[in-house]
Amino acid sequence: MKDKFLKFISNPKYIFGIYLLVAVLSAIAKLNGGPLKYNNYLIFTNVFYNTLHENNIYLHYPDIHFDSNHYGVFFSILIAPFAMLPDWLGMPLWNVANTLVFLFAIHKLPFSNQKKAFFAWLCLQEFITAAVSLQFNIALAGLLMLSAIYIYERKETQSAFFIMIGFFVKLYGVAGLSAFFFVKNKIKFIGALIAFGILFIVLPMLLSSSHFGIQSYADWFQSLSEKNVSNQVLGNRQDFSLMGIVRRVLGDASISNLTFLIPGMAVFALPYLRIKQYQNLPFQLLILSSTLLFIVLFSSGSESPTYIIAVAGVMIWFLIQKEKTPYVIGLLIFVIILTCFSFSDLFPKFIKENYIIKYSLKALPCCFVWFRVIYELLTKDFQKDYKLD
Repeated sequence: MKDKFLKFISNPKYIFGIYLLVAVLSAIAKLNGGPLKYNNYLIFTNVFYNTLHENNIYLHYPDIHFDSNHYGVFFSILIAPFAMLPDWLGMPLWNVANTLVFLFAIHKLPFSNQKKAFFAWLCLQEFITAAVSLQFNIALAGLLMLSAIYIYERKETQSAFFIMIGFFVKLYGVAGLSAFFFVKNKIKFIGALIAFGILFIVLPMLLSSSHFGIQSYADWFQSLSEKNVSNQVLGNRQDFSLMGIVRRVLGDASISNLTFLIPGMAVFALPYLRIKQYQNLPFQLLILSSTLLFIVLFSSGSESPTYIIAVAGVMIWFLIQKEKTPYVIGLLIFVIILTCFSFSDLFPKFIKENYIIKYSLKALPCCFVWFRVIYELLTKDFQKDYKLD
């Protein structure tokens, strides 16, 4: 019995199957709850129809959904196949499509099958959180990993493709450039970025017009600027970030993002000074881990479903550790309990509302891991201190 259990949890195909099942069941549950329960999906599909009819995709449409869209106009192309289907079919397929991108990225990681399965099991709770919200963040986590993995494989065109998809949907995709210094053929890579950039600008114009496409980028900038201001409100369900922790502990929502971003980016960039380590794959993977954590911890737009990205970064860090010391295991447990299960029934409502949400504590364990990652990037010998098998 024990051997069968170990075989089950160490085989990626079983946990991958569970992911796909959760994706479908999450969508069905939301569908059965009525439009208010799948508001995110209605916002997404309305991006397609508003682009088609050349309506501003960033305005509020209270007769269709509450809140507003914050994705780029290119998203209208991605959501189009699902938007044209009835919700009962399009919604599950949308969740499955996002899940497949994430699972494909896990499959491509340079780990053993056992480690890939372990990765997926430990990300499951955060995946459920994002899947229930019908979030694109699931796919975005996969896109960011794939953009780096294809650079490791010297497939610059594929990497550029995934970077630009993420960038034109949610801007986070630009973080894929964190692996730029590991690119062997930089001219080919830059050329592919430019080519896909032009293609992704033009494609939405085929649904609408060139004027609408260009205007949408100006509207996007305004939308993101307004959203950033609205995110920096004490006690809401946004700003689950390092910045949010400081703002909420100090009770000062006016502290600028730049107060954190400038020193944060400087710290993030320091490991790039270790040029001799560039050739080591564990170093490259730890840069990816740092990237996945950084973009969540230094964004005022980070909310609970965004943490599928950060937790993926945590798992990459953990799995390449040669020695699983008590400190390393303790950090992982800290992430699982307070980050992954902070909004579950594990914590009483009083704790969630008065501590976890009030002080953005969901971000705290990942902050500890990110600083640990930076420490390792600056001090370790990646040829002998890490393993990938």
